[in-house]
Amino acid sequence: MSLGGFDTHADEKQLQEVLLGQVDRAVTAFADRMARTEAGRKVVVAVYSEFGRRVRANASDGTDHGTASNVLLLGPGVRGGLYGEAPSLTDLDDGDLKFTTDFRDVYATLLEKVLDTDPGAVLAGWRGRLTGVL
Repeated sequence: MSLGGFDTHADEKQLQEVLLGQVDRAVTAFADRMARTEAGRKVVVAVYSEFGRRVRANASDGTDHGTASNVLLLGPGVRGGLYGEAPSLTDLDDGDLKFTTDFRDVYATLLEKVLDTDPGAVLAGWRGRLTGVL
């Protein structure tokens, strides 16, 4: 599934509430449906954004593109919790968050543990992984 409209730069708070509510309802309905079958109980859902947001609000009460975003994983095989360290809101890189977990570690873990694929072949030799997630 793909949901556009998150590229908000103005009046962000209200719009984010609406958009995240849409994501919540869609993902919850999908997960509930998958839980009804044996094959569905093997599904892992990954929710991510291709960009993060800046920490400081802009003049239009929104935020501009930044680094360091979240990845959400869910499914019966996912061990819940926070993986990686939360980025500092004060120790910034030119106004951007400094990421603490490389997104390729998440992808490599999904490739290996969910899709039974060699992550190095897909991610140009990448060797990082997240431990304990799946």
